[in-house]
Amino acid sequence: MAENRESGSTSEVSEMAEEPARRGRVRARRAAIMAVPATLVAAGLAVLTAEGALGVQFAISGMPFTVTATELNGTGFEQFGGLDHMAEGSPNAGDTGGQVLVITSAIKNATLTKLCQSVDLGGTNLLITAGSGAEKVSASDLTTDSTELSGDAAFNNIEIGNDASTLTKAGVKGPIGVFSQQADTVRIANLRQTNYATTAGVFKLPGLKLGFNSKGC
Repeated sequence: MAENRESGSTSEVSEMAEEPARRGRVRARRAAIMAVPATLVAAGLAVLTAEGALGVQFAISGMPFTVTATELNGTGFEQFGGLDHMAEGSPNAGDTGGQVLVITSAIKNATLTKLCQSVDLGGTNLLITAGSGAEKVSASDLTTDSTELSGDAAFNNIEIGNDASTLTKAGVKGPIGVFSQQADTVRIANLRQTNYATTAGVFKLPGLKLGFNSKGC
């Protein structure tokens, strides 16, 4: 009888010891299963962002700024129409409803000579200059949202009239049904833009100078 009690006790202790381990394995499996959808979603977002299907969005200030350069050279050029939005209640909205119709220009890799950027602050200008020396300003995955653009332009292998959602040259896709154009390369001399937004993956500004000035670009 004593032996049976000891045997039963040993078996019960063994089962009790194994139970937490089993529960731990079940919890681990459940956690792994729950993590799969989140991982797939994150991977999907990374792919979409890399393909340019998801653009980086931010509320614009509504204050235009001027950009000039004596020369811009780029590879992988796209251009299409878009709509920028100001923050709700922005004092710069005026009668626009907080929206600005813009021309989005995207360049995969670009260099700019004698870059100048200025913002009119009313009575003074915030002025930025760079690339006036031997080293040029360079940018990758550059996009600008402009209301005006001028200069002497030349394109290689240009396509005009594409649907913006099918663009391939710069890795950015615009809205479906929107008129667009793209080219392998672009060169613009005496560039002048009125911009509301600029983004870049990498933006290198050799010889950068920033300050206030009575004159803009």
